[in-house]
Amino acid sequence: MLEVRKVQMTRSGTFFITLPKDWAIRNRIHRGSIVVNLITPDDKIIIDPKYTAEPVPREATIKVGPHLSRDIISKYLLGYDIITIESKDRITPEQREIVKQTSSQLVGLEITEEDQSKIVMQCLLEPTALSPERILRREHLISSSMCKDSLIALLERDVHLARNVIARDNEVDRLYFLLVRVLRTIIQNPSLSEKLNIYPIDCLDYRLVASFVELVADQSSQIAKYAIKFKDLKINNDISRTLSSLHKSILEIFNDSVESFISHNVSRAASIRDKEPEIRELINKIESLANTLPFERAQDLVIILSLLNRIYDYSVDISDLTTSKEL
Repeated sequence: MLEVRKVQMTRSGTFFITLPKDWAIRNRIHRGSIVVNLITPDDKIIIDPKYTAEPVPREATIKVGPHLSRDIISKYLLGYDIITIESKDRITPEQREIVKQTSSQLVGLEITEEDQSKIVMQCLLEPTALSPERILRREHLISSSMCKDSLIALLERDVHLARNVIARDNEVDRLYFLLVRVLRTIIQNPSLSEKLNIYPIDCLDYRLVASFVELVADQSSQIAKYAIKFKDLKINNDISRTLSSLHKSILEIFNDSVESFISHNVSRAASIRDKEPEIRELINKIESLANTLPFERAQDLVIILSLLNRIYDYSVDISDLTTSKEL
């Protein structure tokens, strides 16, 4: 609710405004109470009456239904600390397995109570324990290693490495979910922004970058699946060398895009678009060389090129988020 207050000034020159009485009563503010003023990047002031108060755990109850896993993830992402699963009847073994598998996908979410008709899960992570930057760096590290190893597995026909890349995709998903949860918590609790050194206005950019990093991991996982499919096919040297050069350039661009976002390096981010001609030239060369392969294999190679091209596009999108901050 919008309220307009007139700024007043004491004889000594101090500016002050009065607080809305209903708001003060609702937050148990009295003479001598301490409130905190937070100044946002756009010069707004947020008055927080509960800055030093112990946060009250947020609780949510889910009735067992056909979308149980999705419902749990949704409550987790919304920042609920305690999630209770309830059923009018006995919770079936299949439903319990869904709960356990879903909780294993979500960092910090553990089952703390369980009986015939109820399962209680609690997120044991302290919101201030992990900053968005730290989570994003970890997500990027895994995604980057997946991108690197996926093509190594393809060119060296290393099925074991390919399967390892595919398995790592789950960890990237876990970190993405965790980051979304932390970002939403910051938006709901502006006082956390100072503690975590991130302004609420930056949360959307972090969310977008995290989603692009997660998508890069998905593309790498798909390349790894083709590595398994190609396990009995030796790729000729020309294709292998050119594909390796393309992959090396794209991986470097991806790493630069994320690092430039985290470090706010606009000039580094801006240089990423300049590398597009080099990428297009390598892609065109590989497409020409693909004609030497059997038709089905040529199609597979074109799909792999498409996956690598998407990684480049996601990297450009990340760099654009960095350069737009200077506008």
